[in-house]
Amino acid sequence: MLKHSKQRESIKQYLETHYTHPTAETVYLDMKEEFPNISLGTVYRNLNLLADMGEIIRISSGNGPDRYDGNTKPHYHFICSKCGDVLDIDMEPDTAFMAQAGKNFPGIITGHVTHFFGYCPKCHKGN
Repeated sequence: MLKHSKQRESIKQYLETHYTHPTAETVYLDMKEEFPNISLGTVYRNLNLLADMGEIIRISSGNGPDRYDGNTKPHYHFICSKCGDVLDIDMEPDTAFMAQAGKNFPGIITGHVTHFFGYCPKCHKGN
């Protein structure tokens, strides 16, 4: 049984109300207002624990720091190739895609992660 942590609960609530897919550093800076003595290491440990428990999503773009999302419902992300912003894409997850993958895989597929890449509206206007 995991011990209750006010800091962990606050981090989870923060992510559930911030849709910017913040980095650990951003979460840390915002959490310092409520918990002045919190360390960056504590924020990382709690983010990793929450992600491992499936209570938040860790988004690794392969380019830059991981981002975190409090919305654990199946959805897709767009990652800007220029500024690195992570945005939600408003579309239903493709269940036919998973069914097709399952036809060619001898195991059981329980989910998938899809990232779209390109230029966000802000960077697209600048190109």
